[in-house]
Amino acid sequence: MSENTAVSCPDCGSEHYYETGELLACSLCGFEWNPEEAAAEEAAPVTRDAVGNVLNDGDDVTVIRDLKVKGSPQPIKAGTKVRGIRLVEPVDGHDIDCRVDGFGRMKLKSEVVKKA
Repeated sequence: MSENTAVSCPDCGSEHYYETGELLACSLCGFEWNPEEAAAEEAAPVTRDAVGNVLNDGDDVTVIRDLKVKGSPQPIKAGTKVRGIRLVEPVDGHDIDCRVDGFGRMKLKSEVVKKA
């Protein structure tokens, strides 16, 4: 581990750590982690649904609350199933590109869906 690399504990954010073999351990909370795995996780952001499940391209999700749709008098009802989502770079918090039956193509926020 080079001395000029800034490392902080993934659990508590402390910069006080020590090496225990191949792992690093936080001196404040005791959390142990592999610095190579932590760097790989930071490089690849993970999208999670409203209950914390990891979402991937092609997953089926269910809307968890009624959503108003611009230009439509009726909302997307809670419990509506959306098939084959595609994860995209977030735009105004909308990180899922999908097609909702009866409404067409749209973007949803991952915080309003749960994995089916």
